[in-house]
Amino acid sequence: MLGSELQNGRSLPATHRLYNPSSLDIGDAADGLVQGAQIPEGASGPGVLLTADGGRYEGELFGANQTGAGELVFTTGMMGYQESLTDPSFAGQVLTFTYPLIGNYGIHHGTSESGRVWPRGVVVRHAMHQPDHRNSIGTVDELLRLHGVPGIQKIDTRAITRRVRELGTVLCVFGPLGQEDKLKAKLESLSSPELEDLVDEVSIDEPVELNPGVVDDLGVKKPRLGVLDCGVKYNILRHLCMYFDVVWCPPHTPYSVLKSTYNIDALFCSNGPGDPAHPGMATSARNTLAEAVKAGLPVMGICLGHQLMGLASGLQTYKMRYGHRGANQPVVDLKEGTVAITSQNHGFAVAHPQDGMLAAHPTGASSSPSPNQHGAEVEVRYVNANDGTVEGLDVIGKPCFTVQFHPEACPGPHDATHLFLRFRAVVDAHLGGEQ
Repeated sequence: MLGSELQNGRSLPATHRLYNPSSLDIGDAADGLVQGAQIPEGASGPGVLLTADGGRYEGELFGANQTGAGELVFTTGMMGYQESLTDPSFAGQVLTFTYPLIGNYGIHHGTSESGRVWPRGVVVRHAMHQPDHRNSIGTVDELLRLHGVPGIQKIDTRAITRRVRELGTVLCVFGPLGQEDKLKAKLESLSSPELEDLVDEVSIDEPVELNPGVVDDLGVKKPRLGVLDCGVKYNILRHLCMYFDVVWCPPHTPYSVLKSTYNIDALFCSNGPGDPAHPGMATSARNTLAEAVKAGLPVMGICLGHQLMGLASGLQTYKMRYGHRGANQPVVDLKEGTVAITSQNHGFAVAHPQDGMLAAHPTGASSSPSPNQHGAEVEVRYVNANDGTVEGLDVIGKPCFTVQFHPEACPGPHDATHLFLRFRAVVDAHLGGEQ
């Protein structure tokens, strides 16, 4: 990684370099495999996974020689396991893959979504140890060992998926079969990762200018965009760099600093892990969003950024019974009357302004009612075709909108990538004085 440093596990580029948006060189979780880093000895032998509701599943350990513990979730993608493993939105969770063969095309350099592996454990039916692809530089097992993340395979992932499907999410631990009593004790003392400031864990510490002074094909400078990093994926940055001069910023960066120091023309808030109502970095990002909307700046939010906009607009957020994780979630655009197949990864949702909390978790976990911080009303633009939950908001009278899904998903459906163009058009209209 030339000209880069590491902050909180995120590889950062040197601020003076101009980056090609199609291949943003900001470090990759597989760098160690390319550079020949020493890979620690891995786990092996019989293992057991225990869930807080009494579930017990035997399997075989792989990955790092550690105990796995966290919130058990699943994802339905048939490929893209490397992108999921390196997605900061999975921080604090134990990730189960529903597709049975994980690692069949190996690990590829340059396709990770961050500089490290974020789940606290990985559950698969079968971890492929002999990948079949000419560009593979290692196995899933080696990647997990490199980043200190444990795994367990030969597990009945169908049974786990059904269990998690009914419970929404459940705490779990896994480790050596011979240490089952210790694992039970650990599970009893385990607290939900949603209580942690996960956004602080996954975000950068200092602002970074990714492509300063970038111009379009006509030599005109592109608008400057501030990106609040709540756990941003690299592919979001790649897409944004196609349309903007991007300043990658910590989530607690005040709006006044973004304007006075970086002179931004618009603001973007990224995806990220955890409870959107957490009083830590998520709330700091929400306050910055509210100030930007109040000032009339163009704003776009994705996933957690969407939820933070909902909170800033006086809406509640709540834990869902069935989180949306996978690459096949249908979303209806109520304005255009169209349906897009989208990639999603979230366990919280924004309450509908009229219909309230749809498909809520049986626990009723939700944020406390709060006032509208920016003073403008919002309307629902996108809804999930399966459960009717809110998938996107438009701020009435303001150049601002949000979506719950991931338009940039890679690999994944491309139905919604036009939303980045929509945001650029909103910014251009704002800079041109249009309402």
